[in-house]
Amino acid sequence: MDWSAWLSIDWQQVVGILVSALGIYIGLLLYTRLMGLRSFAKLSSHDFAMTVGVGSILASTVLSKSPSLLQGLVAIAALFILQASISFLRRTVKPFKALVDNRAIILMANGDYFWDNLKEANLTKSDVQEVLRKNGLKSKSEVFAVIMETTGDMSVIKTNDVTPDMSLFDDIRDSQLLIKDNNFKH
Repeated sequence: MDWSAWLSIDWQQVVGILVSALGIYIGLLLYTRLMGLRSFAKLSSHDFAMTVGVGSILASTVLSKSPSLLQGLVAIAALFILQASISFLRRTVKPFKALVDNRAIILMANGDYFWDNLKEANLTKSDVQEVLRKNGLKSKSEVFAVIMETTGDMSVIKTNDVTPDMSLFDDIRDSQLLIKDNNFKH
């Protein structure tokens, strides 16, 4: 391997990288401003795909001659337009939302693990235990629910004296499993 070639850079490459980085950065600011705050949210799998896609295009545009700056900006614009279109369809066409979105799933409720849901989510008991510890819980009895959200994040809802408003959980698959007795608000 020619180490000197691998470690070298000439001034034209430096200028190209700087101009590409500045152009992509300004383009991203403009696109984000035009498309709104949802642009880099991690609310669904298509949001995650958008973020990964933009990162990949950004890296290849800034660090190589091909794609050109303009090609990179057009590709990122296409992703923003695609994301806006999918978001619009999700809001207006119910079956489309069900087609493209994952549903949150209950992994644990009232201190009990839901083994079938853990298996479906490809998680183990120790994965949930880690999340519980990170949230400062010392006992399973402190857990009202552990929910794997549509983004893959896990939400931990602690048990307390407040009666849960079950309408906060109606978009979660198997939400009826949260009902321990009939004292919940529906």
